[in-house]
Amino acid sequence: MAKSLQEQLMGAGLVDQKKAKAIKQEQRKKKKQQPKGQVQTDEAKARIEAERQAKAEKDRALNAERKAEAEAKAVAAQIKQLIDSNRIVPEQDDIGYQFVDGTKVRKMFVSEKLQSQLAKGLVSIVRQGESYVLVPNKVAEKIAQRDEEVVIPLKHDEPEIAEDDPYADYKIPDDLMW
Repeated sequence: MAKSLQEQLMGAGLVDQKKAKAIKQEQRKKKKQQPKGQVQTDEAKARIEAERQAKAEKDRALNAERKAEAEAKAVAAQIKQLIDSNRIVPEQDDIGYQFVDGTKVRKMFVSEKLQSQLAKGLVSIVRQGESYVLVPNKVAEKIAQRDEEVVIPLKHDEPEIAEDDPYADYKIPDDLMW
């Protein structure tokens, strides 16, 4: 096996036993004087910095989530205020008006005047909690800008009439009751 550098120097006569012992003691002193874990301290600093950055990123994400929740609450409050201040209450509700909400057909009792306004697109239906409310069409547009899911879409389009349709002169009323 190969000899260490110290043994080789002693064999060549360049260093004696006393000098080799003094060098070993000096090396031990240097090791003891050097603070323990200096390399670990750098690693610990890097780890602490990474943890700090991760915490800051987590805090930013949490703040963004809280801000989004606050904005959603503000929008909901605006919608509620628009609906409450512009609600149309039918004077006499003797006619059933049926409309589609998602996959279900709902029925709301309205007056004749409101039925014709619904058919013409002057009045819209909006969802407020579990119930439905009538509001003017302009208010419904403002509500739709904030949340489209609250406004119930109603079809107001006129059917296209072909040029050679023999019944083109006979218009079918929207409020036809069966």
